[in-house]
Amino acid sequence: METKPPLPPFTLETAKAKVQAAEDAWNTRDPERVALAYTEDSEWRNRSEFLNGRDAIRDFLKRKWAKELDYRLKKELWCFMDNRIAVRFEYEWHDEAGSWYRAYGNENWEFAENGLMMRRFASINDLPIQESERKFHWAR
Repeated sequence: METKPPLPPFTLETAKAKVQAAEDAWNTRDPERVALAYTEDSEWRNRSEFLNGRDAIRDFLKRKWAKELDYRLKKELWCFMDNRIAVRFEYEWHDEAGSWYRAYGNENWEFAENGLMMRRFASINDLPIQESERKFHWAR
C-alpha cells in the first residue's frame, strides 16, 4: 500500500511538515511527482474545474504549468484537525507574453489513512502585477 508520511491524525508539527512537503513538490512543477501525493480516486475542485482521479490531476497540472511559466508558490498552514488541513497560499507566474500574476487562495485538504490526499478544494483569485512587484524570486 502506498504511503505518504506524515500520516494522520496530524499534530502541529506533522501538519506543518505536510504543508511544506506540498509546497516543495509543487515548486518542482513536475506533474508526475506532484500527482503521486493524491489517491487514485482523489476529488478536486480547482477554481471552477472539478477533477476526479490521479490521471486527471496529472493532466491538469501539465496544462497548468504549460501556461503558468516560472511558477513559484508559498503555502502557509491555516488550521488542522485529525485528517484535515486548511492552507492559505499565494503564487506568482507569468504568461507567454511576459505578463505577471499573483494568485491568492485557500485550500481544504482531506487525507486518507495512508497520508495520500483524497480531497482538495481550492478557491483562487488572480491579480495582475508588474514584474517589479514580485515577491518570490529564484534562480532559473
